[in-house]
Amino acid sequence: MFIGHFAPALIVAARPKAAGLGTLFVAAQLIDIGFASLLIAGVEAMRIAPGITAMNPMDLHHMPYTHSLLGALIWATVFGVAVWFATKRKEAAIGAAFVVASHWFIDLLVHIPDLTLYGVPPKLGFGLWNHPSIAMPLEIALIGGAFVYYWRCTEVPSGNRRLWTLAALLGFAQAIDWFGPKEPVYSLAVPATMLFAYALLAGTATWAGANRRPITAARA
Repeated sequence: MFIGHFAPALIVAARPKAAGLGTLFVAAQLIDIGFASLLIAGVEAMRIAPGITAMNPMDLHHMPYTHSLLGALIWATVFGVAVWFATKRKEAAIGAAFVVASHWFIDLLVHIPDLTLYGVPPKLGFGLWNHPSIAMPLEIALIGGAFVYYWRCTEVPSGNRRLWTLAALLGFAQAIDWFGPKEPVYSLAVPATMLFAYALLAGTATWAGANRRPITAARA
């Protein structure tokens, strides 16, 4: 799952008093941002194993601090507290924490058993990466439905051009993830590319959501 992780961010961003869309895009991928950072630091580990799944050659064999349920909840709590300090809005903090935590549960659908509850076996994962005919429509449905919901529940005086730009960028990023060339072996280029992609998408989401407001709030 890649852009499907942004579905909860779009849904929460449509709520009154939510954190900004860019902040919630960071929340949606905070677990993987942490994972990429810990890969660079050598704390967590992965390798490239072509054929390990039908869709993804990554063997994610050691990621106890980011992709355990306990770890995800800790990341969510810390991020929620940070949002509360920045906004002083309980609703924004709770929504941001929810988006962070949602990452683990969405991963559970597609990963082969490499997720844990608290960093040690048993390892969990329903393995939809081995079933592209299910995983790909599911991802499209998640992000497409959330995008339509956000579009219909928010408004901006200047029109929707920025939002459609974000949609196009998300589609382009997902196409590269699905159909682009894969790294033959693991190198630091893998986490560096991840961090670049997340920064680009979060920055574009910040720009796209800058002037949008929930319709109910705007008309209150």
